This record gives sequence, structure tokens and C-alpha cells, in this order.
Amino acid sequence: MEHLSEERAAVRTDLSAVFVSLELSRSTWLITSLSPGGGEKMSRHQVRSGDIAGLLARFSQLQAKSMARTGQSYRLIVIHEAGLDGFWIHRTLRNAGIESHVVDPASIATSRRRRRAKTDGIDGEALVRALLAYKRGEPRVCAIVKAPTPEAEDRRQISRERRSLIAERVEHVNRIKGLLFAQGIRDYEPVRQDRRQRLEALGTGDRRPLPACLKQRLSRELDRLELILEQIRMVETQRDALLAAQAKVSQSPPAVLQALRGIGPEFAMVLWSEGLFRHFANRRQLASYAGLAPTPWQSGTIAREQGVSKAGNARLRTTMIQLSWLWLRHQPKSALTLWFHERAKAVGGRNRRVMIVALARKLLVALWKFVTTGVVPEGAIMSAT
Repeated sequence: MEHLSEERAAVRTDLSAVFVSLELSRSTWLITSLSPGGGEKMSRHQVRSGDIAGLLARFSQLQAKSMARTGQSYRLIVIHEAGLDGFWIHRTLRNAGIESHVVDPASIATSRRRRRAKTDGIDGEALVRALLAYKRGEPRVCAIVKAPTPEAEDRRQISRERRSLIAERVEHVNRIKGLLFAQGIRDYEPVRQDRRQRLEALGTGDRRPLPACLKQRLSRELDRLELILEQIRMVETQRDALLAAQAKVSQSPPAVLQALRGIGPEFAMVLWSEGLFRHFANRRQLASYAGLAPTPWQSGTIAREQGVSKAGNARLRTTMIQLSWLWLRHQPKSALTLWFHERAKAVGGRNRRVMIVALARKLLVALWKFVTTGVVPEGAIMSAT
């Protein structure tokens, strides 16, 4: 009873709107609402998953009940977690004139008890309370996700599909090499143009022709590999066409980024589509979005650094770490490269992988400034055009 009274004390009753949370699943949507004139009790209703008409009808009923209780008309404020449904529900509600918010589910505070109860009903009430606190002016109570535009969201598909295809290519190449390695063949490269001809000429390590079933399996593996290679070429053609169109736009981020030595079409595309299309108020917001923000741990006299948060965009973070290694090679005289070598020498070579993450954070901030304000990273060399 004590725990229940604490929960009730945290619920506002002087509401200025109908506050609604949505718990989305594949089969049903749970609607949890707190309405003016209804006291502290939250109501729950369900609609079939994907039934927007039923959802809007339920919202109209909630507003009608509030009107009947108080004699006033109230607007709706809706919140739901970012997840499998993406942002289409959020956009639909916005188009219907409803204030909608998407929240990062990992940012909602939960009980620290060893075992905590978790149901859709409990989660729905927690979302409503988080929405109340957020509208009270407590921005740190949860992390509201900024929904990308449909165009920006669609643009991401190019680099994300290429990354998936590259991973599939690696799987097929490794499988083919593994099958041949078991027969004593070590020098076969499946991605070469003459892969079919070389397959016909292969023999085992003990001077036998390739077994018939193995040869047929390898041929089918090459069929799948060639399909993936063709799809990679198609995706890269689409990417290059998009970048060429952006090059005609004055100060477009991809064209600006490619002006630096060491940044090619793929890096420019990922940086633009995954991060630099957004507006950031400061470098801390940018580092936090990429998951490159530091996470200190301090209690009393104990203080230590836990490394980067890894709570942001994983694709942007991994791309920046890869780009940082290339930056050291292609921009050897830049201030960031000199800083890295000086720090790595001071802390020892074994900590280079730790230092490269710090370089990735600094480089991301420098590239953001370069794209937004035109400030060239100190000592950076522009590519020859």
C-alpha cells in the first residue's frame, strides 16, 4: 500500500490535455490514458494492431468523455516507444493534428529491485507518467527521439543495404574458402573475375580432382556470390547517382565531405545519411547521438572513466572509428593526427585502440563544424579535383 500511495502522489490531476501512451505489439495496441476530470485513475483500452481508424475513434471517445466531465475541450498528447513500427504511426498522428512524441525506451526510468514486475499495463502507465513530467518541463526525464523526414529515412536504405550485402559477401567468401581449405586448397580467391575457370582447374592437396558433390556445391555458392556482387554494384550506382545530384546543390554535406582527402563516396554517404543531416545544438549532442560521449562513474572519492556510452547510432559510431584509422593514413600532418600520435606515445602503444575512439569523437566534431560552418580541420589536406 505504501508503494501504491507513492505512485498515486506522482500523478497530476490538474491536467491541461488528455495524456495517452501507446504500447505497440504485432497483434494489439494498448491505449493507456489519463484524462481531465477522471481523477488519478488511468484507463486502458485495446485496438487491433494497425487499426488507425479504430485508434482515432478511441481518441475521439476519450475527448468526448473529458468534455462531458468538465465541459471543456481538451487536446490529445500521445507518446509511444521507438521500435519495430518505426515512425509511420507518429507521422499519421501528426497529420491528424495530434501532438505526438516518440521516446527512446531505454531512457525510461525503471525500478532497481532485483526482480521487477513488467507488463504492458505497467509500461503504459510509466509512459504516461514520463509524458507528464516531460510536459512539465523536465527534459531529462526521458529521451525524446527526433523523427527523421521520410526523405532522410529513405536515404539511409542505400548505405544500410550495402553494409548488409558486404556482410553476406564475406559469409559466402569465407564459406567457399573453408570448404576448399578442408581439401588442402589455400590460394583460391572467389571474388576474382576468373573464379569459374580456376574452380575447374582446382585439385585437392593429395592430387585428386575435386569431389563431384563438393564441386556442385561450390558452383552454387558462386552463383549466390555473383548475385550479391551484382547487387552491390547496383547499390553503389544508386549511391553515386544520389551523390552526383547532391554535388549540384551548393554546400551539400556529401560534396563538402568529399573535398577532404581520405573521405570517399561511401564514407560521405554514411556520415550524411546517418548523422549530419540533423541539426545539433553543440558538440556534446553530436557525440551523444553517435554514442561517443564519455560515461564517468563517480561516487565519493572514487572516480573513473567507463569509456564511451555506445548508446547512440551504432552505424555512425563504427563508421567514424573506421574513418579515424584512414584519417591517420591520409591526413598525416593534420592537428588531429599529431594529437593522436602524441597521446598514443605517452600512454603506450597498447592503448591505441582506446585512443582511436577519442580521435573518432574529435574527428566527428571537426567534420560537423566543417559541414555547418565551413571551418576546415586544422592541417587537413583537401583532395585534388
